[in-house]
Amino acid sequence: MKQVASAREFNVSIQSSNLVVAVFTASWCGDCKFIDPFMPEVEEKYADRLTLIEVDVDKVGEVSQEQNILGIPSFVAYADGRELVRFVNKLRKSREEIEDFLNKALDVYHTLHDTPERKE
Repeated sequence: MKQVASAREFNVSIQSSNLVVAVFTASWCGDCKFIDPFMPEVEEKYADRLTLIEVDVDKVGEVSQEQNILGIPSFVAYADGRELVRFVNKLRKSREEIEDFLNKALDVYHTLHDTPERKE
């Protein structure tokens, strides 16, 4: 997962016309460490459909404040610079819940991007 090192890099990443999911984490977060072992497999499973980026809330705090991230790990899906859907709460997240969210994000993305008026 690509780590975002600055607010500028975050803003450039979410401008993509493809689906980008930001994973907000921190090195001290126990629930973030819980998802670490299976996230590479999840990322590989979805690699052809979306891009996952990691945002450390301690290193890029202004981004988490702007995005109103109150609990971590949190997942927020973007396309064309706008938020599509988010999975944000203070609870530990299971692999199934994360994959359910990614599927939901893909559904929202395709609903918005596969409409006739979007053809360019």
